[in-house]
Amino acid sequence: MFVRAVYATGDPALLDAAVRSLNSGGRDLLEERPGYRGAGVFADRELGKLLAVSWWETEGARRNSDDVMRERRGGLLEPFAGTVSVANYEVAVFHQVEHPRQGGGLRAARMEFDPRDADLVVDAFRATVVPRVEPLPGLAWTYLLIDRERGLGVAGVLFVDRASLTASRAAVAAVRHEASAKAQMDVVGLEELEVVYADVRFD
Repeated sequence: MFVRAVYATGDPALLDAAVRSLNSGGRDLLEERPGYRGAGVFADRELGKLLAVSWWETEGARRNSDDVMRERRGGLLEPFAGTVSVANYEVAVFHQVEHPRQGGGLRAARMEFDPRDADLVVDAFRATVVPRVEPLPGLAWTYLLIDRERGLGVAGVLFVDRASLTASRAAVAAVRHEASAKAQMDVVGLEELEVVYADVRFD
């Protein structure tokens, strides 16, 4: 599976309008595209950050949707978005414990690694992160997204409520430290976002 991640920042007072637009017109537009497998919308309402992620059955399906989504993205995010960036990833690991809930929390760590070590990063995540975070109370998903060519990745843990996300900080920090050492990767960013919507279909 493959992912397109759209990251926008802007005036926090205008964020809710963009969320409503993505949850209505944005999702309807995605549903029409072949190979679409789900989406997630995540927000930091205090700082004015919005992350919209779409999941695709194949890299070709993701690529074929690019032109349509590029044309419509600006209108969906106006007037909130002052900056917009788009990144594409392979879904290297996806592990679901239960279904996410609105109001839950996502913690995402951005990583850099030598592209030659991509398989090492994936193996370390599967062997270290997945079994260590699975027992944490309130865990819904854990996943690893990677860009093999550029040596970039995003590791995410998604919890069903904010209390579980907060309570997990120390445990996940220890796992992150261990996995980054094993995989010879650098963690270059860490943030927590509210789950507005999240659903992925594997059937």
